[in-house]
Order: sequence, then C-alpha cells, then structure tokens
Amino acid sequence: MSYGLLRPLLFTLDPERAHTLSIAALEALGHMPRGLARVARRYTAHDPRLAQDFWGLHFANPVGLAAGYDKDARATAALPALGFGFIEIGTVTPRPQPGNPRPRVFRYPAQQAVINRMGFPGEGAAAVARRLAALPGHPVPIGINLGKNKDTPLERAQDDYVAALELLFHYGDYLCINVSSPNTPGLRLLQGEEALRGLLKAVAAANQRLALQHQRPPLPLLLKIAPDLDNDDLNAIGSLALGTAPLVNGFIATNTTIERPASQPGLSESGGLSGAPLLQQSNAVIAQLYRATQGQVPIIGVGGILSAADAYAKILAGASLVQVYSGLIFRGPGLVREILEELPGLWLKDGYPDLAHARGSTA
Repeated sequence: MSYGLLRPLLFTLDPERAHTLSIAALEALGHMPRGLARVARRYTAHDPRLAQDFWGLHFANPVGLAAGYDKDARATAALPALGFGFIEIGTVTPRPQPGNPRPRVFRYPAQQAVINRMGFPGEGAAAVARRLAALPGHPVPIGINLGKNKDTPLERAQDDYVAALELLFHYGDYLCINVSSPNTPGLRLLQGEEALRGLLKAVAAANQRLALQHQRPPLPLLLKIAPDLDNDDLNAIGSLALGTAPLVNGFIATNTTIERPASQPGLSESGGLSGAPLLQQSNAVIAQLYRATQGQVPIIGVGGILSAADAYAKILAGASLVQVYSGLIFRGPGLVREILEELPGLWLKDGYPDLAHARGSTA
C-alpha cells in the first residue's frame, strides 16, 4: 500500500500513537532479512555522485534521519533500508524519564507543520547501549544525540552528557550535543558562550579519555543549535569549531523553533515548531554558520525539508549533509529516494559539477 493511501488512516490516530506503531513495525522488520531486502530495493537509490566523506566517515548519500524519531534505538536495524545515508538516534538522556505530559505532539497538515513538546522521553542510555550493542553492524553511520535529564540542575548538566557518553561511546559513529530543545526547561541557556564552552570542554575531555582508554579515535563531536539565535550568537558558536584545538567538529542546524510565523496564526500550541514553516529560518542560520566558519566546518542542515528542492536549498546555504523527519510524516518514506534521485539534476542544472561546488553558494 502506498503512503498516500495509508496517510489518511494514520492521521486519524493521535500523532504519538501513529509514531509508536511505525517504530514497532520497523523494529519487527529489523529481524526479517528478506523483508529488509525488499524494502531496500524499493526505497534505496544508489548514485556514486552522492557519496561524501566527513569526520573520517563515509556517507553513501547526504540524506539522514534526524534525531527525535528513533529515540531508543528500537528501529535502527531497519532504518537504513529506507534509503538513509546516516541515522541519528535519540535524544538519549543518561537516566530514563517519561517526558512531558500528553498530548505533546500536534500535526498541522495544511501548513505541513508539527509542534512537539516531548521533553526527551526515553529509556535512558543503558537501554540504548544494549540495543546498539546487539546490532550486527553499521551499514550507514549512526549518530547519537545526547541530552540532559529534566531534573538535573543546569550547573550539573555536563555530568549528564558525560555519563551518557561513557555508556554509549562504543556504539556511535558521531556524537551530537543537544542544547537546543525548547522542551526541557532552561536547556537553551546552555547555548550561552561561557556555559557552552564549559560543557563542551567537559565532553571533549571525556571523549579523549575514553578514546585513550579503549585505544580508538575519539568520536566526532557535533553541536545541535536552535534556529532562534541572532548572528552574534551564531558567530560566537561558530568560533568553537575553529582554531588548532576546536571544541566541536561540526554543527546540526537547526532544532525546532519557539517562534510562530505571523502569516500562520493557527499554530497555537506551545512547544517546538518543525516542518515547512521552519525551512527559511533554518536556512538563514545555516548560511550564517557557514560564513562564520569560512566554510571549513561541516554542517548538517535540518528543518522543513519536504522535497528535493528544499534539501538542495540547504546545501546551497552551506549544509554538507541534510536530515529529514517532519517531512516524512507528510510525504512518507518515499521522500528520501525522491530527494536522492532529483538532487543531481538540480546541481547540474545550476552548472555545478558536484555537491561540493554547490555548497554555500547562497550563503
């Protein structure tokens, strides 16, 4: 059954219920090799022109799954079959927590938007580590998005990120430090320059310590930022990735926004807004970060991708890779293959020989 036929049925369900069912289906699929092979044949697009290498990792294509979907690594075995070039799980907190009261996810089909106030619900880092340890391999890079528990004071936040890192160090290909969710009280205060430097120094030191202890390279460390920062904030954050001893190796831009477009007054629920209304705001942040880092630091662009043109706009703004999530709710899993099949035609039409030459051209 095509997603176009299935979507009306799914949209009769509470959004979180529909999400839970999709995770359960993919978790079951992960134990069915023949089923996975059939799904991969339908949804995967292989094109060597899309392959890139960053942080010592190979990305067969630039389209990844954003954090927030597979919070507890239940579907990680099946997700690569949907065509993703990389998967980011989480947000993972060191200890289990229930998140915010329900209802906490709201669809707006007319605006192709979602508002959530989840609050990092999850089973905690130990449970996620067990599931990742059981994976037979990593057909695509796996990122682990880390957050703090709601009841941890801000002054102790670095303890949470380090504790989660210690449990998950062996199982990811890169780490993402999430200080930009609007749904954990006070979390975005950690984006202030002084607080952020202290946090990143603590995580980087733990990353180096674990690498020496286990005789392997430290994990690439990325920072996920909010779309609601001004240019001065973005310039200061960009500086963290520059110099001879950078505190981060890349950025994920952006998380959801607390702003509401004046042109769309119906988006009334509190929480983080994602989907189509976030596209331009996210792209502006990507472009500013690209300028702040002189195009030297990889950026993963996320926010409002519902088509190949949307993904390409993020690349033109300066993104090296992109992630989707809300777009899958409205377009279905075929969105990934559609983007991958249409991207080369977009950059060739503009006269660019490859993605690298297109990147940052509108920043």
